[in-house]
Amino acid sequence: EVDFWIIPIIQGFVQIEELVVNYNESSDDDKSSPETPPQESSCVDDIHPTFLVALISRRSRHRAGMRYKRRGVDKNGNVANYVETEQLIHVHNHTLSYIQTRGSVPVFWSQVGYRYNPRPRLDKSENETVSCFRAHFEEQLKNYKKQVIINLVDQTGREKIIGDAYLKQVLLYNNANLTYVSFDFHEHW
Repeated sequence: EVDFWIIPIIQGFVQIEELVVNYNESSDDDKSSPETPPQESSCVDDIHPTFLVALISRRSRHRAGMRYKRRGVDKNGNVANYVETEQLIHVHNHTLSYIQTRGSVPVFWSQVGYRYNPRPRLDKSENETVSCFRAHFEEQLKNYKKQVIINLVDQTGREKIIGDAYLKQVLLYNNANLTYVSFDFHEHW
């Protein structure tokens, strides 16, 4: 009886768009010669296929917070500012889905201070982190089966301490369903 008073909400984003692709606008090189008879299309969708594209982002209610104020993992394996983004494409009665998750590095760390880009620090030891790291990725693998981890932290600068701790935890966890990739976008900036 309280459903009248409860408003379901989502902290995130949803957008759905219909896209039409026009294949008829080809270059002169792609056009057939005058001797080639025009191809008869069997379906209107073959001429102008319609794609329904949806983008849905959902932010977790666990460990939500402001940047620099909420970092790392908690004792239950929840990481700060965790977001799941799903891209759906529907065409010709087929639906394709691609899911990407992002969140803070799942070790105990923080950034203290209010100035821009404070230096990160580790708050707990490697051994204290193992069970929480494991809890985080066991939940991830339960939901998504396999995951590719892309570590985006600066591998040589002030964030190196966090990146090293992350890699160490991945190696200790040693799960065949995780693929770890370190990509230092600062190097490619």
